[in-house]
Amino acid sequence: MYIGSTDARGLHHLVYEVVDNSIDEALAGYCDRIDVTLHDDGSVSVTDDGRGIPVATHEEYDRPAVEVILTVLHAGGKFDAKSYQVSGGLHGVGVSVVNALSERLAVEVSRDGARYREQFERGEPVTDLQHVGDSDDSGTLIRFRPDSEIFETTAYDFSTLENRLRELAFLNSGVEITLTDERGDEPTQSTFEYEGGIREFVEYLNETRNALHDDVIYFQGEDDGISVEIAMQASEDVQSSTHAFANNINTREGGTHLTGFKTALTRTVNDYANDNNLLSELDGENLTGDDIREGLTAVISVKHPDPQFEGQTKTKLGNSEVRGIVERAVNDGLGTYFEENPATAKAVVRTAVEAAKARKAAKKAEELTRRKSALGSTSLPGKLADCQSKAPEDAELFVVEGDSAGGSAKQGRNPGFQAILPLGGKILNVEKHRLDRILEHDELRHIITALGTGIGDEFDIDELRYENIIMMTDADVDGAHIRTLLLTFFYRHMKPLLEAGYVYAAQPPLYRIRYRGNTYDAMTEADRERIVEEQCNGNPTQVQRFKGLGEMNPQQLWDTTMDPENRILKRITVEDAAAADKMFSVLMGDAVEPRKQFIQERAGDAEWVDI
Repeated sequence: MYIGSTDARGLHHLVYEVVDNSIDEALAGYCDRIDVTLHDDGSVSVTDDGRGIPVATHEEYDRPAVEVILTVLHAGGKFDAKSYQVSGGLHGVGVSVVNALSERLAVEVSRDGARYREQFERGEPVTDLQHVGDSDDSGTLIRFRPDSEIFETTAYDFSTLENRLRELAFLNSGVEITLTDERGDEPTQSTFEYEGGIREFVEYLNETRNALHDDVIYFQGEDDGISVEIAMQASEDVQSSTHAFANNINTREGGTHLTGFKTALTRTVNDYANDNNLLSELDGENLTGDDIREGLTAVISVKHPDPQFEGQTKTKLGNSEVRGIVERAVNDGLGTYFEENPATAKAVVRTAVEAAKARKAAKKAEELTRRKSALGSTSLPGKLADCQSKAPEDAELFVVEGDSAGGSAKQGRNPGFQAILPLGGKILNVEKHRLDRILEHDELRHIITALGTGIGDEFDIDELRYENIIMMTDADVDGAHIRTLLLTFFYRHMKPLLEAGYVYAAQPPLYRIRYRGNTYDAMTEADRERIVEEQCNGNPTQVQRFKGLGEMNPQQLWDTTMDPENRILKRITVEDAAAADKMFSVLMGDAVEPRKQFIQERAGDAEWVDI
């Protein structure tokens, strides 16, 4: 209930809960350094140089405060306004939940010249709080090993933790956060510290884009203990990238701070444009918010003493007073910046005007397409082999690479609940194109029509015809490219599908191995080698490499890739929106050098390389 799930997402959340306590110390001005270490025994430790968790006897429970904080829900210091003016964490249960979900947990506290230690198993103390020596420093160390009986996996992903810790370092300027991985032969370490805070965050996100102005626009405001920071930079890109945080929590569902930002941004830019007669090409129309945000990268960070979160995943800020504070900050800060930097202001407006002209062209294309019934619900694409089920939660749409594989899939499928949409070759790279070009592209238009949601302003997830959208591409480099193109389209124009968990990648096998009447499928080279050694005594009867889905006959495609009883699907989610945003820009944008660097750094991690 408190960490969201018992899969990899919940597993990583344990680390975030402990780190959040250290960040709280940093926000209060007592902590400068946080160290996170992945140990080779499967445990994780988080160390900070804060004040150290209190060890004195808790009046209500007659036990050391540190033990109470680790064993009683809602007993942490963040529920005492005197301890923390601003605190992160969604539920405030923190380390007590981590303790309950760990096989073992140990805490060490240094404060007031002494060092203390206590150990727990599955949330229960197995020792008393012990004085274990003297200390000239202060701080807290918590080391825990997640409970393998609770979690589906207990293997931490370095890059997932790296993305979140980098984000926290950006949002809390001056705090040094180190992540060390001691698993494997060679330790890996990343250190994050950003004196420039969210200004450097925007520079990081814009690394692969051509900025319209060198400096990052930055301003802040504060009212009644609520602080807001905003950093932004416009680029020549067609994609926008806006990320809003409240008390370090990525508010993916938005909220009052994001609403305030968008409202004030639209008003301020239009006021400047009208005052300087810069909208003559739009026949008296104002710029819309989407026009202005095209190519804009922005980070909004709010720190609130009493945040109220709403929404399905509790990541939407609901405090009504925040909207006005953010609006005033944008009106004053951006208005002043435009007056002092007219060249930048005019470049921003000029780019927005171009976006407005493209928007009008897209609307005409959309209306024309609708008149032809290509986007209407009455006319599905001719290439689509629909399923009989009309229940979206049961229906599956396979988006298949190539007409040949599409033909096999149509013959091999279960028509009761499986629909097939073949793609004729690679689709448009939407990272580089606006909506008007997307609507001209046949393959993308077929996907939009088949899904039934519409696109752009008319996107409506409630109209979705299939809640299981499965990308089925070849297990080679071309297939991976097509899958990336599809994911870029879904991320940029249908992100709610990813957020709802409706998008999957099929995992077709690379090899089929036969030995003495038995058949085995291998997903990777390593799988093939293991099967040949363990099942075939190193001497298989036949090893067949599938170069593409089109080589499989309908029965093989059903058995290996489409049958719900046997298939492997990977669900595609957007856990870290900022990291995903950066990744799509690196992989699909115009800048070559960052993409080259990405490939060089990660070549060793590739499961296979198609040469």
